[in-house]
Amino acid sequence: MQGLQWQVGPHNDFMPPNASSSLGNDDQAFWGMAALAAAEYNFPDPLPSQPSWLSLAQAVFNEQIGRWDTVFCNGGIRWQIYEITGWDLKNSISNGCLFNIASRLARYTGDDHYAQWAVKIWDWMWAIGLIDANYNVYDNAEADRQNCSIVDKTQWCYNAATMLMGASTMWNYVCPPLSPDSRITLLI
Repeated sequence: MQGLQWQVGPHNDFMPPNASSSLGNDDQAFWGMAALAAAEYNFPDPLPSQPSWLSLAQAVFNEQIGRWDTVFCNGGIRWQIYEITGWDLKNSISNGCLFNIASRLARYTGDDHYAQWAVKIWDWMWAIGLIDANYNVYDNAEADRQNCSIVDKTQWCYNAATMLMGASTMWNYVCPPLSPDSRITLLI
């Protein structure tokens, strides 16, 4: 509980001042996903004077969709929050974490707004080639000079894992649970 709260920051958004010189969208999202896991698993909420785990995850989501950039690459968020090394990249881990948070918030809250964003993020990653027809998840594309026209096809397991978690969560959100009888029918 103390570790999660230490990273909260003055605006209840996992943007602590001690990280402002190097904070990436992926870094902020990792804390948001941890807070969301705390909410999903009914981890005790902090004191009433502190934000809930759910509100922290929602704050990360809201801030990151506010960074959705259509000037370059027709969408996506950048790797970095600030204009530092890596600012020019739109990458799978930052967008994949936002997809993951959106899908999990949709399932947790039942609010379709989050699901619509999850679909938008997935479709954008597919459109620029960060996800290919074989569901390979590639690392990044340069935004400012190449407008995401060339994809760095380096693959990292955490990129694919983040997308897999989000996709399976979306499946759970859009498909109602099967009854025991219907499961038997599917197996036959």
